[in-house]
Amino acid sequence: MKLSRAAIAFYIALVFVSGVVLGAVGHSFYVVSTAPKRPPSPEEVRKRVTAEYQRRLNLTDDQLAKLNLIMDETRARIEETRRELHPAYQKIREEQQKKFRDLLTPEQQVEYDKIRKERDQRQKQGGRGPGGPGI
Repeated sequence: MKLSRAAIAFYIALVFVSGVVLGAVGHSFYVVSTAPKRPPSPEEVRKRVTAEYQRRLNLTDDQLAKLNLIMDETRARIEETRRELHPAYQKIREEQQKKFRDLLTPEQQVEYDKIRKERDQRQKQGGRGPGGPGI
């Protein structure tokens, strides 16, 4: 069987398009399986916990309402404690940064100041907060 030029071109194009489609699908599977997952929000955690308690403990509506009040009160107390402790944590971070900066050479201090400024700008733009030491 002899194929025409049009049929050969069609089959070559078909193989090419199949490769593109297969590559795109494979890439999407790779991205989905390797992409970092965002941590659940506090509201998502709360919904999951209350749903589990309600299911496993057979909570009544009254018990569920009281549980939500307890959780609201606890969240408020934790936030209040965070606000109270924030200045102390900030002071510790600033002391650490000053000590670290003092051990640097003048050239290193200039670069360190740039790094700190860039990090502060990222945090103001909604970047990740400090995850560890404040250097």
